[in-house]
Amino acid sequence: MSERRPHQPLRRGLLKASLWGSVAFAARPLVAQPLKVPDWTRQLGRPAGDGTYGLPSEFEKQVVRRQLSWMARVPESAVNFTPLQHQKGILTPSGLHFERHHGGIPAIDPDQHELVIHGLVERPLRFSMEELTRFPSVSRIHFIECAANGGLEWKGVQLETAQHTHGMLSCSEWTGVKLSTLLGEVGVKPRAKWLLAEGADAATMTRSIPIEKALDDIIVAWGQNGEALRPEQGYPLRLVVPGWEGNLQIKWLRRLELGEQPWQTREETARYSDFMPDGTARQFTFVQEANSVILSPSGGMKLDQTGFHEIRGLAWSGRGKVAEVQVSRDGGQRWELAQLEGPVLPFCLTRFTLPWRFEGQRQLLQSRCIDETGYVQPRLDQLVAARGTASFYHKNAIQTWEVTNQGEVRNAQV
Repeated sequence: MSERRPHQPLRRGLLKASLWGSVAFAARPLVAQPLKVPDWTRQLGRPAGDGTYGLPSEFEKQVVRRQLSWMARVPESAVNFTPLQHQKGILTPSGLHFERHHGGIPAIDPDQHELVIHGLVERPLRFSMEELTRFPSVSRIHFIECAANGGLEWKGVQLETAQHTHGMLSCSEWTGVKLSTLLGEVGVKPRAKWLLAEGADAATMTRSIPIEKALDDIIVAWGQNGEALRPEQGYPLRLVVPGWEGNLQIKWLRRLELGEQPWQTREETARYSDFMPDGTARQFTFVQEANSVILSPSGGMKLDQTGFHEIRGLAWSGRGKVAEVQVSRDGGQRWELAQLEGPVLPFCLTRFTLPWRFEGQRQLLQSRCIDETGYVQPRLDQLVAARGTASFYHKNAIQTWEVTNQGEVRNAQV
């Protein structure tokens, strides 16, 4: 579902002069008395770490991945959602990256793990982890988003916070070797049009990928955010398929087979197909279309003070870079151009902000992303008109947060 770029004039928000004037009202005046010296300044802090893995501050213990217990039939296929509303920039810490598994998390010895590439190739090969890491490597910042992100909201409001409405989304720096480099080693035969990727988990998760994408920008990754992959992120090896749905980005990667057509595996027939109003199913809808969400303020929060606030959020597109983000405070009647915070990278989360004064009036906050192809993030009614309500995947509709007169923020649909 795509709407072309709107032509109505956009309001540019507050001027900087008025913005800085507003900020002053959010601070407390400095009274004429000695500045208090807190207890932690009067004593030595704890010694430097003993070499164990560093942990966040104890005052950040509420920032954790969370589940919806009723979503998974068994714990091995549960979803852990990223706390997006607490994310400070465009990178998701490795320990907060969302999780989605189909057969639990295997414990793989990297010294025994191998990647096999075979099928329609000139030289079938198997690679150890040591051999893979000797190839020229790349590092890229990309988001990974589950195709089902937001899918629970198709038929109405189900969830409260941005963590649960959009938290099957995370962004990391991934390090590894380009898949095209490995395919160059084995030699791709002209008849090869598709690639099957298989994981080493108990579900042997498999997906078919077009050869054009395989030869373009896919990474066979062993690193995430400057360290080895976490076990829940595919240690010791996974695919990173920029801009495409998360289920293609096979974790615990063990086998790549080249063939003439897609394999029609269970996960691409019984799952990960979009059911349409006429009873047919859209298959191989790989791209995660332009999307965005306001994270501050967002569902479950409360504005305790009137006056200056900054609307903050994230935008992304599986077709490349974010071109602009627009914000509405009246449910989509009028739109203002938000500020994009750099870096703005392809297939990466992009941070946006807009200054705002809350004066105790009810508002409906929305954001919409326009990517570099001109695609405009659609309204929910536009998406439903095109695809009905039987679908579950690729829901990229505009999210609405209602801010009540008392400053409470709730999930809403308009």
